Amino acid sequence: MRRDPHRGEAVRVTTLDTLPSAGGAAAGRRLGIGIVHGLWRPRVLGAWRVPAAGPLILAINHSHNIDGPMVMGTAPRPVHFLIKKEVFTGPLDPFLRAIGQVKVDRTGTDRTAVSHALGVLKRGGVLGIFPEGTRGEGDFASLRGGLAYFALRSGAPIVPVAVLGSAERGGRLVRSLPPLRSRVDVIFGAPFEADDGARSSAEGGSGRRTRKALDEATVRIQERLTAHLENARRSTGR
Repeated sequence: MRRDPHRGEAVRVTTLDTLPSAGGAAAGRRLGIGIVHGLWRPRVLGAWRVPAAGPLILAINHSHNIDGPMVMGTAPRPVHFLIKKEVFTGPLDPFLRAIGQVKVDRTGTDRTAVSHALGVLKRGGVLGIFPEGTRGEGDFASLRGGLAYFALRSGAPIVPVAVLGSAERGGRLVRSLPPLRSRVDVIFGAPFEADDGARSSAEGGSGRRTRKALDEATVRIQERLTAHLENARRSTGR
């Protein structure tokens, strides 16, 4: 443990060998490609906007359980998702850990999850976040502060992602899933910074993590995500 000089609080130090597996995330991406392209017909737009290297945060709207796997199988880079701990049950627990996903306890500040997420970004990886915090209308109407915190702390750019069509209707065989071979659109937006793009020489991020800075950043982020979602709906007709 060390003390964060900006906030005066203890922060768990995560070494590279304890971070979620980068190789596991790559394997998860290959598996995701097989699943989503085998069961549905994803149409991917704007993937060229995703930076080919360096730390990155994907901010995804969330209206269906398949949104995570859909992005995992369509993103041009392996993704480590923040996933609620309730999903890590039975055989899913070792499986999700093996493919490099991050378990998070949403009932409080999960310092281990925060450390792992920041470690992924420091390593130059991609962190996937559903900023609404839970499944809903998928319209970015209400954002939690975690996305702004990770973006400000790491300095990583944010790429907005809109998943459209996953919750339109259920299939014949499994009502809780979209119909087999139905089209689901995944639209990647242009990367942007959570603040003015200032980087501290010490941490690579701006370091501005006061409550006011986080609230202001959250408002800016929400505006960008909402604008991307509206553009995605217009361009796809959904």
